[in-house]
Amino acid sequence: MGRSLKKGPYINPKIYQKVLKLKKEGKHDKVVLKVYDRACTIFPEMVGMRIGVHMGRGFHVVYVTEEMVGHRLGEFAPTTYFKGHAKKGKLAKVYAFTGRYMKEYKPEIIK
Repeated sequence: MGRSLKKGPYINPKIYQKVLKLKKEGKHDKVVLKVYDRACTIFPEMVGMRIGVHMGRGFHVVYVTEEMVGHRLGEFAPTTYFKGHAKKGKLAKVYAFTGRYMKEYKPEIIK
């Protein structure tokens, strides 16, 4: 659900001031600005900057482009990663030889 038009976009004032300061000094394309506020909306002054968005245990560096304006910073820094599905053999072992994978199980021979 989006934010009310009456309220406008949520922009953290501290982040806004830091972005303007970096733009004024000319360091906006060389420095990574670390941000903990994932809910902050990306505003046009951020375009071309590298922003380190906190993702739980570290920072995910995001390069801001024009298409990202209006979205939230947290949308571009995933907090979890998909590691893949279990293999058929592993799935059968996990569920104690129940289900359709029971036929494919071959016991290991220990010598």
